[in-house]
Amino acid sequence: MQDTLMSIQVLPQTPNGEDVIPYVDEAIAIIEQSGLDFRVAPLETTVQGTMSECLILIQSINDRMVELEVPGVISQVRFYYVPTGITMEELTIKYD
Repeated sequence: MQDTLMSIQVLPQTPNGEDVIPYVDEAIAIIEQSGLDFRVAPLETTVQGTMSECLILIQSINDRMVELEVPGVISQVRFYYVPTGITMEELTIKYD
């Protein structure tokens, strides 16, 4: 059961001061490859899954940033945990 909504914003330091967008695109690709439901927004991406899936996903994103040789990465993360289950649509349906 999907019990967690996680919003993540990845802010990588770039090796030579390059634009961060290609690195953010890599982070979004990792999210897409996870198979979890997600929604990209202008300043963050929200993912729906279990708490453990979300935590593993954060690690995978940071591992990819290391592979891309960034000197550091800030991952700003927020969780909404509901043991009985939660979906993005439950929170946004009145706005969609």
